[in-house]
Order: sequence, then structure tokens, then C-alpha cells
Amino acid sequence: MIPTPHHDPRGHASAWVARFAPLVARGGAVLDIACGGGRHARLFHGGGHPVTAVDIDTRGVADLVGQEGATILQADLEGEVPVDLGGPYAGIVITNYLHRPLLPRLPGLLAPGGVLLYETFAQGNQRHGRPSSPAFLLRAGELLALAQDTGLQVVAFEQGEIALPRAAVVQRLAAVRPLAAPDLDGDPEPRPLPVA
Repeated sequence: MIPTPHHDPRGHASAWVARFAPLVARGGAVLDIACGGGRHARLFHGGGHPVTAVDIDTRGVADLVGQEGATILQADLEGEVPVDLGGPYAGIVITNYLHRPLLPRLPGLLAPGGVLLYETFAQGNQRHGRPSSPAFLLRAGELLALAQDTGLQVVAFEQGEIALPRAAVVQRLAAVRPLAAPDLDGDPEPRPLPVA
């Protein structure tokens, strides 16, 4: 069971990630990509998941070093040589980060039944400030297309403008590497929808 997000000086867990976190198999390994201050690594670690937190600057998760069930990987995700991210994972979390060459790798890092939780800025955000470069803004439906093109089962998708915690344009995806449901004519096993 994932605990309710608590106050943390490093930041609150994203409401999107917290909502869909229960879809990640109990005790399953979770990868937090571009973890920053580790708000999502802490959310899952506190819920009994082994976590791997990856970032170019790992000072924000230095307190997790040496804790049982926490692996901290200092790595340049945008370097010329792809980073070995391990896997397979029961869950992958990415928020406020976009490096397009990484996108096609994500489904292959998920175990069957594994959950991808992604939330970041999209085109139109330049009206509100940074990030404003198209290199860091998702195109309309880009996360949805990623899921569809790679065979992930979409549980939820949102795209649009938000006001809190600050005005921004975002895309959000919760998707699962499907498990076959033998009684559903080849369709994947449906996932429970957490309460909004």
C-alpha cells in the first residue's frame, strides 16, 4: 500500500503519480528517472518498493544512499552512450523531464503488468514560462502515441492547461505493459481505476 503523500521539503509527490501508484505491483521494483529531489522515489520506497533513483545530480537523494531497498544511480541520461537502467521494473516514474531518445526504451524496461507513470510539460507551456523550448515540450498526444505505438495499455491520459501548483501545459500518462486475459479474446487484463 502506498502511503498518502506527506509534506517533504523536497516537494510533494505529483497528484497524478500518487493517484496511479497503487497500480504498481506490491513490493515491485520502481525506477524514478530524472529523480531530482526524490519525491517519487521516497513515495514508493516508503510504500515498501525497492527503488532505483537516477539523475545526473544525485545530491537531492543523498539521504537515501545506503538505505535498504534504495539504489541511487548518478548518470547522464542524455550522454552519447545509453545508460544501463537495469530492469525489468514493476513501475517507472518520470515527471518534469523529457529526453525523446529515452522514450522508445521505456516499455522494454517494464515487466509484464508494469506501470509507466509519466507527467511533463507540453506545447503551449511557453506561454507560461519555462520550459519553453520545443525540445523539452511534448507535442499534442505524444505520450498517447508512445503507448499505442509500443503496445502499452493506456489506463489514463490527460493533456491540457493546469493552474496549480503553477500555470502550465502538461501531458500525463498512466499505462501498463499488458498481461493477457485468456477470457477476453486477446484483450489485456483491465486495471482498476484509482479514485481521482
